[in-house]
Amino acid sequence: MRILYFYQYFTTPKGAWGTRVYEFARRWAQAGDKVTVVTSVYDKSDLKPSSLIGTFDIDGIEVKVINVRLSNKHGVIPRLWTFSAYALVASWYALTRRADVVVASSGPITVGIPGLVARFLRRRPLVFEVRDLWPEGAIELGYLRHPWLIRLARGFEHLCYNASTVVVALSEGMAEWIREFYGFDRTVVIPNASDNALFGAHDDEPPPEGLDPSRPLVIYTGTLGVTDDCAQIVRAAEELQRRNRSEIDVVMIGDGKERVMLEEMAREKGLANLRFLGLMPKTEVARWLRRARCALITFREVPFTDTMSPNKMFDAFAAGVPVVQTTQGWIRQLTMRERCGITVLPNDAAAAAEAILLLVDDPDLRDEMGRNARRVAREQFDRDVLAGRMREGLYAAAKGRK
Repeated sequence: MRILYFYQYFTTPKGAWGTRVYEFARRWAQAGDKVTVVTSVYDKSDLKPSSLIGTFDIDGIEVKVINVRLSNKHGVIPRLWTFSAYALVASWYALTRRADVVVASSGPITVGIPGLVARFLRRRPLVFEVRDLWPEGAIELGYLRHPWLIRLARGFEHLCYNASTVVVALSEGMAEWIREFYGFDRTVVIPNASDNALFGAHDDEPPPEGLDPSRPLVIYTGTLGVTDDCAQIVRAAEELQRRNRSEIDVVMIGDGKERVMLEEMAREKGLANLRFLGLMPKTEVARWLRRARCALITFREVPFTDTMSPNKMFDAFAAGVPVVQTTQGWIRQLTMRERCGITVLPNDAAAAAEAILLLVDDPDLRDEMGRNARRVAREQFDRDVLAGRMREGLYAAAKGRK
């Protein structure tokens, strides 16, 4: 099967971003499929082309890198330019590249443009992958305000759904929203996955440089952006310090638009227990995560974030680390049902600090939740299983089955 995959944020484990497309595609290539990924230059990726179009062979995947640069630190206008330029050039591949099935992975929603070109001009089966609810997220965060822009964005989103043989949603909450809001029921849920090989136990591994083994480690790994609202972590660290628990080392690994603001906030509060380590490869993140007492997951308190499928959670589960998290949707239900983490209300620093202290101070509870997290990673979110499930869906789409 020839698979053409449009995704603007492609990276490998050498980069500092989610590797879902890389991990799925390399498994499909190993199974005998011919996979072409058309991407752009993301500042957290390890791919840096030297020409307008870079071509890489990565573990059997043909990767076309359009040299337009994307960063979460960019403002609205540069991001719109990058999204539009990518969609325009990627449409050339939609017109010229042979494919049995085409995948368009959103966001941004503009990745649907080459998908629609392949669907309507080349009559290729289209699978639309929804990583987050757009434009709903942009509306709730206040980026889209004008009624005509909202109508236009929702109309385009609806077009992408209707043109698709199937829509892949990364959580049941996303699938439910698509079914209820648009009446589109050809959906399948394939969440982000746990890399049990990369993040699993490495018993003889030395501690990463900069880690003080004598201090309990609490960790955040991911984007420091508006949606993530990591100021909640700064306030939780302040609450720990107020309770004379500054020996707990709160470490934030990542970068994003709000990093400078967060660092300034920490300095103003005099937080000696909070450190920012910046971006690092996934392989190095794994070394830190395996040493943590718990992993932190925060999002801004708006409805669409309750449907999120964050890579950082699946990484923590694979490492056998329980999470303290703030969403109130499917992840809350999962952590309660499987006893693999603690959910607190957003913007409740006292509750977050209590949850952290519970996992730091109670090794029996922490070990139980850690075992449950690792079990969930293997039984429900194993990358091999989910890659195979999506491949089955692509085969069905290529053969014209709904």
